[in-house]
Order: sequence, then structure tokens, then C-alpha cells
Amino acid sequence: MTIAIYPGSFDPFTNGHLDILKSGSEIFDKVIIAVSYNINKKGFLTVDERVDLIKKSVAHLKNVEVDSFNGLTVEYAKKKGADVLLRGLRTSFDFEYELQLSQTNNALYDNLKTVFLITKPEYNFISSSMVKEILVNNGDISKFVPQNVCEFLISKRDT
Repeated sequence: MTIAIYPGSFDPFTNGHLDILKSGSEIFDKVIIAVSYNINKKGFLTVDERVDLIKKSVAHLKNVEVDSFNGLTVEYAKKKGADVLLRGLRTSFDFEYELQLSQTNNALYDNLKTVFLITKPEYNFISSSMVKEILVNNGDISKFVPQNVCEFLISKRDT
């Protein structure tokens, strides 16, 4: 069984993330979307909120598990018995960063392979940062995130 880890902060989870996850779930036996605790980033949503929102967004994908982790992605992958890291690419700018990350991860754990998936064109401009910017300025985010995420973010903004 091939297990892939799809790590990230997912703050918030977007339709672009969901697109990559759907593609990954068609390729791999099991995909674990792993929300990372990033000590360098102040989260907009708590990790628990992100995990809950993602679980609701991916409930229809039967071979997808949602989890969170702290520390190095490669150590988490070893713990989960994963062979693959799944990463999404939107633009060539993403590739530069992702290539460095992939090579670093491979230096730390050479049995772990990185697979890059490209988002559909309609999602390649969506980023979590952009969604947050639109949200805090009272714009419409419904095209950019799953419905349950949209509803939660609007309720959080309005409280």
C-alpha cells in the first residue's frame, strides 16, 4: 500500500488544496493530509479548527485521513509509514521553493519521494493568504474555499 503525506499549514484550506488532494487520492492508496504546527507563523485559524474544517471538506474522499503534526515532515512521514510527500504547484514560483524543500527532505530521508501535482488552471491563483485578505476586507470568498470553510470563516470574521 502506498501512503502519501500531503503536509501544509492549510490556513485556511482552499479549493486549490482540495483539487490537489482529490488528484492524490486517485493516485495513492491512502493520503494523509497533515496540518503542521508552524512556530514561525501566527495562525489565522487554530490547528484544531483547520483539522475539523478539512475533515468536513474531504469526508467524501474515502482513502483520505486528516491529522496534525509538530516537527519535521520527514519524521512524521516515517512514523506514518509514508513513501511519498504530495505537494501542489500553482506557478513556476512555487516550483523553486518546492524543489529546495524536496531536496532537503530527501537529504534527511532518502526513501521519501516527492510527487508534485499541478492544480487546475481555475485554482492556480488561489492562496490561503489571498483568501484571508479578501475575508478581512469583507469580500466574497465563496469561489475560493469549500462551502463549510466559507461559512466558518465568515462567522469567525463577524464575531
